[in-house]
Amino acid sequence: MRAFVAVDLPVELHEKIAEIQLKFNEFKFKFVNPELVHITMKFLGEVPENKIPDISRALDNVKCGPFSSHVKGIGVFPKPKFAKVIWLGCGGNFDVLYEQIEKSLSSFELEPTLHRFSAHATLARVKYLPKKKKADFMELLDELKDFEIGHMDVRSIKLKKSTLTPNGPIYEDLHEASLQ
Repeated sequence: MRAFVAVDLPVELHEKIAEIQLKFNEFKFKFVNPELVHITMKFLGEVPENKIPDISRALDNVKCGPFSSHVKGIGVFPKPKFAKVIWLGCGGNFDVLYEQIEKSLSSFELEPTLHRFSAHATLARVKYLPKKKKADFMELLDELKDFEIGHMDVRSIKLKKSTLTPNGPIYEDLHEASLQ
């Protein structure tokens, strides 16, 4: 099964996420359902089902206490002129949490991490941006670079199953590990 470790954004931020997505409506991007927006801590790739209990136990042993996060700002990967992903910025101890997850899962043969970890929550994927719309897009990005979404308390991480469908992914929580 396709799996990943994530921190869910709280329900109280979903309305703000939808509000931001509306600002990009004219661009016809592929938006993530606000209820599914999360911070991916580690993509695990294809994991045999019989390994899920062991991975769950390893996540229970992640040594990172709960922390507060400031969710603020809109950005893109890889860069504004060639945007492929629009994201929300997330501050707090996510780097520490990431390192502890990596350490806890190091004995498993998992998908290698291809990019340097950067705490973010994906809002939309950019399939195509016409040249005549790029200036408007860049202006909107600049306008939203410091947009305040809100605060959240990070108290747990979740092991999630991801099933890809033509209508978008379906996520299923497999395990929740409290931060200690």
